[in-house]
Amino acid sequence: MCVVAALLSGEYQPMKDSIKDAHQGEYQTIPQAIATAPGRFHLIGEHTWFFKQKTLSMAVDLPVFAAVSKREDQSLHMYFTQIDDRKKCNISSLKLKKEDRWANAIKAVIYGFTSGGFELGGMDVTISSEILPSAGFGITTAIKLSVAIAIRKVFDLKCNEYQLLQVVERGNRLFLQIENYNSDNYSALFAKKGCFCVTDHFKNRVENIPNPFTENKFFLIDACVPRISLWNQETLFEPENALLLGDLRERKAGVFGGWQYISDVTDINETLSEVSEDTRRKLLCMIREHSDTMEAIVALEKNEFCRFARAVNHSHESLRDFYDLSCPEIDWLLKRVYELEPNLENIHDPVTCGRITGKGFGRCIYTVVRPQDVEVLHQKLNEYERIFGFKPSCYEVHSADGAHLVEG
Repeated sequence: MCVVAALLSGEYQPMKDSIKDAHQGEYQTIPQAIATAPGRFHLIGEHTWFFKQKTLSMAVDLPVFAAVSKREDQSLHMYFTQIDDRKKCNISSLKLKKEDRWANAIKAVIYGFTSGGFELGGMDVTISSEILPSAGFGITTAIKLSVAIAIRKVFDLKCNEYQLLQVVERGNRLFLQIENYNSDNYSALFAKKGCFCVTDHFKNRVENIPNPFTENKFFLIDACVPRISLWNQETLFEPENALLLGDLRERKAGVFGGWQYISDVTDINETLSEVSEDTRRKLLCMIREHSDTMEAIVALEKNEFCRFARAVNHSHESLRDFYDLSCPEIDWLLKRVYELEPNLENIHDPVTCGRITGKGFGRCIYTVVRPQDVEVLHQKLNEYERIFGFKPSCYEVHSADGAHLVEG
């Protein structure tokens, strides 16, 4: 069981001092700017961006720190403290290299600046994160945004937050040649402590909703199941599928975002009858996911945890049954979470919830439990290790502010 106590204290000063010392020890110079960005997980809706739906996210106190200082030449030197790994290249000849892994995120940000007309020089960059990018939890996005904010300060760039998002997007699409997910970037940049982030992909905006469930405990659990490629969500992202779901929308005053999917099962089945059975099931999952996301948002606004938990649990069921997006190990863990309910017959008003999290076939889940359930949850994780042979990592997390400068 991994516990990152220092990260959960809410005190950034020790980590800021640590990366400052590491930077000075590596480059023999004091960093000119230090920035931080939070980790993140998506509670619900992360697979629906292509269909212009909504994503509910939470920025959490698993921070990444980036320290930057100028060089006199055009070289880029990069150092990741926790893994004692170093990379270097030239600012004017950035290349995507598979072996550079975490360093590619930094190069993508620099490419995003220079391709947008911003002038940069050589620099030394130090990264510090107790959670490695391979674990997920939004760490790669946090690297990009913390580096971007530190670079903006060091080179005195006239670049507001929305231009920073464009920098990251250019780096993602043009350098890394990957999709750019607004919900990833928005939650890392605009999050407010004590809130959840709702990204509206149709209106291209983000809104912070206060978390009313302050007495509940939030945990991220890396089940450490080997990642395998059983599923490719890109096969669903075709214009004709978006048009089909668009035909099933109706404007609805008084609901978040101003629209919802129609509820008539006959009309839904008729509209989706022209696609394959596999595609139909996945599109049905998207419809169900939107409904669950809206339920979760309303539950937050009305402080109704049972309603929120039902939406989260139902979302996992949809991803498991309609999208085949789970595995026996994760389902076992979540079943143990649901069993924390003292009265298993009262499933309509759950006191716990949990769901797989991450785009694609992940190995992580999040759970929301009562304080009195924490000890039992850890016992179940130990049992999981004995049964499946995988040693899970468990992090209690709290909401955090978005990326910002901490020194410079």
